[in-house]
Amino acid sequence: MGGTLLETLLGAVVVIVAAAFLVFAFGVSDVGAVKGYELIARFDRVDGLAVGADVKVGGIKVGTVVAQELDPATYLAVVTMSIDEGISVPVDSSSEIVSEGLLGGRYMAIIPGPSDEMLKAGGLIRFTQSSISIEKLLGQFAFGGGDP
Repeated sequence: MGGTLLETLLGAVVVIVAAAFLVFAFGVSDVGAVKGYELIARFDRVDGLAVGADVKVGGIKVGTVVAQELDPATYLAVVTMSIDEGISVPVDSSSEIVSEGLLGGRYMAIIPGPSDEMLKAGGLIRFTQSSISIEKLLGQFAFGGGDP
């Protein structure tokens, strides 16, 4: 019986340490949705972009992808993002889905345009570039350049 109690206590300590580590990791990381105003962008494809992905300007996180859905009329992927209230996005900005690296996830990059007019909450980023399929590019490279 003494061994069972010791094992139970040791297991409880491991669970508490693991929970503390998760709370610490979540607290010091940039994980979590940015509270702010919403912008929308439409893409042909959003391969690998997940809800919760970062939205960055110049490599700095300024928002979070909060929703994705298919527009049944146009068959375009509609991505909704929440942008930090302190960041204004010009109306002629563009948005693209970028890979963090060869094996990394994807995030949304916003490239600000030169306009002095800013998008309002619910605004649409009109200029977009869809995600590039690494697998398709590698296949074209390996098998001779794609379609004739």
